[in-house]
Amino acid sequence: MLDLLEFLEPVPVDILSEDEGYTDGQLAKHILIYTEEFPELDSVDIVLLGIKETRGNGYFEPENDAVQKIRQQLYRLHYWHTDVQIADIGTVKKGATLQDSYAAIKTVIAEMLRLKKTVILLGGSHDITLAQYYAYIALNQQVEATCIDAMIDLHGESPIRSENFLMEMLTGEPNMVQHYNHVAFQSYYVHPRMLETMDKLRFDCYRVGAVTEHIEEMEPVFRNTHMLSVDISAIKHSDSPANKRCPNGLTGIEACMLTRYAGMSNQLSTMGIYGYRPQDDADDLTAMQIAQMLWYFIDGKSRCKQEADLKQRHDFNEFHTTFTELETIFLQSKKTNRWWMQMPDKKFIACSYLDYVKASNNEIPERWLRVQERN
Repeated sequence: MLDLLEFLEPVPVDILSEDEGYTDGQLAKHILIYTEEFPELDSVDIVLLGIKETRGNGYFEPENDAVQKIRQQLYRLHYWHTDVQIADIGTVKKGATLQDSYAAIKTVIAEMLRLKKTVILLGGSHDITLAQYYAYIALNQQVEATCIDAMIDLHGESPIRSENFLMEMLTGEPNMVQHYNHVAFQSYYVHPRMLETMDKLRFDCYRVGAVTEHIEEMEPVFRNTHMLSVDISAIKHSDSPANKRCPNGLTGIEACMLTRYAGMSNQLSTMGIYGYRPQDDADDLTAMQIAQMLWYFIDGKSRCKQEADLKQRHDFNEFHTTFTELETIFLQSKKTNRWWMQMPDKKFIACSYLDYVKASNNEIPERWLRVQERN
């Protein structure tokens, strides 16, 4: 663990000064924070990790205080989930080059994953998703990756890293992406042929309208996800003033619902919320928005801990149904009301109540069909 300290800067002590006026009920009093001594992580569930690296966004600006702004807003929120232990292990030092920063971030995340911790990355430009992904490659671990973003950053012709990083992630070698989901894209920003390519690769893309109309259908997507990357451009400008790229998108509440779904996943081990530039923010509202998304992630993590194992069948309602002459089983959790669907190989996958309704009406659920196509 001590080797990690060469990559990390502690959290500035002044963030915990008496001037901040934190009360006993707020997260600042309950998070284990690396200010002088590195915290003991044995009982910790969630590790917060600050990211300063923003050179990939093309601005080449001096360092901003994005991480500190988010920390200040998060620390002020109240601690409701006593069953979830959180540590803030500081901020990854900026490397001499962008690749050096990627390597440092990868090293820290990989060590946290080895310790079975869930890592939340604060700050940085959206291309830091690559460093997040490199940690899984270092562990030789296949992932289902999900991005929440208004754009699909597959622009190979762009010199800006944050606009083309998906090209390397989805096509580079070795490739550890088992499946990819793109949530809340906005059609007018995406070339139709790009979507055709994604579909041929059997990747799933969900338009922002489809997401907001049936947001509960996104829960199974996040339940299967190992790594999640969020670009604040997905949240409409009025709810996230630092998003200068698009006026429309998810509401702040919808963004919180999606990160809550992510927290409820017992598969998900890393989440980064990227693209926040304090100089574009108004009254720190975007920092507050990100902090509240993190609070809902913690809420989801607490709920995830209450879920039973699928082997404990007495904790599930079991429904046998047949569609197009195929027999299958649906399970509904008595604890969380979430649903699972059995595939022909007898494995259960995350699904929704709507999938069960379709199957009961002798229709093939699209989720079932997409998984079968990939097998």
